[in-house]
Amino acid sequence: MKHIQTIILTGAVLVLASCGPKKEEKKTIDTDVIPVKVMELRASAAGADISTSGQFTTDDEAILSFKTGGIIEKVYVKEGDAVHAGQVLATLNMTEINAQVQVAKTAFEKASRDYQRVTNLYKDSVATLEQSQNAKTAMEIARQQLTAAEFNKEYSQIRATKSGYVLRKLASEGQVAGPGTPVFQVNGAKSGTWTLKAGVSDREWAAINLGDKATITVAALNNKTYEGVVCRKSEGADAMTGSFNVEIKFTSEKPAIAAGMFGKAVVHTADNKQATSTWAIPYDALLDGDGNTGYVFVTKDRQTAHKLKVEVNAIEKDEIIVSGGLEDAGALIISGSAYLTDSSKINVIQ
Repeated sequence: MKHIQTIILTGAVLVLASCGPKKEEKKTIDTDVIPVKVMELRASAAGADISTSGQFTTDDEAILSFKTGGIIEKVYVKEGDAVHAGQVLATLNMTEINAQVQVAKTAFEKASRDYQRVTNLYKDSVATLEQSQNAKTAMEIARQQLTAAEFNKEYSQIRATKSGYVLRKLASEGQVAGPGTPVFQVNGAKSGTWTLKAGVSDREWAAINLGDKATITVAALNNKTYEGVVCRKSEGADAMTGSFNVEIKFTSEKPAIAAGMFGKAVVHTADNKQATSTWAIPYDALLDGDGNTGYVFVTKDRQTAHKLKVEVNAIEKDEIIVSGGLEDAGALIISGSAYLTDSSKINVIQ
């Protein structure tokens, strides 16, 4: 009987154990798979069209001023007036300048008489050779001083250097003007070449060549377009804007425009050189940068990462421009790169 009770108790324990909660099976996590984020690569053509804008100007704008200082006696033109080469635009009060010329002229006449007198005395052996030479030197000094005074008198009036227009009048009658004080800003619009002076970035400046064709749009003329060509590139950045300047001249008919008018242009750089591809990537994607090279991780199958060496073309404010190495890369890994090695297993997360 006791043996039967033991068997019943053992069976009950086994039944109760089988009815209890089952333990969860432990899930295995593959720690070799690294979560990453990726970005699809899109190449842009370096040498494609570049859009820019600026103002129209001529290649012969000039600031005119007096050679000597004095009181401005007469101003003969106003802003916007057409002028011809050699036309007198303004004059100084000549009282002081005429007096300086007269003093120099009188001094030269006296020095000439002294030299002639000493020469005669030297012939009679009364004056020495040194005295004769000193008198001649004094006469030559007086001659040069007269030449300088007459030159200053000539440039005590402002004349137009070529036919064009008065863009700005910077001084008025009765004003005291020092030597070199700007009085007029003029251009040779009648004979000069109109150009569109536009600002571009350093990358765009490097991509543009002299002779590249362009399409110019004049906003004030109902956005009419004209053919042009790049005729000049600046060799330094503008101190105010930080951009680089290029100048585009008209090759077709020249429109009726004025200095300072706004215009747009599209430079067709691909016409003169073979276009190359570049890629803009975020800073976090580049590893081990050294000069013009660095490394990135890419993936084609979104399961395996591969390390590639790339060529860095430029570093800009928000991105890095890569010019080589990503031709057949697929997708770029932009997050999680620090934990990767070549051929690492990855899990792409959104």
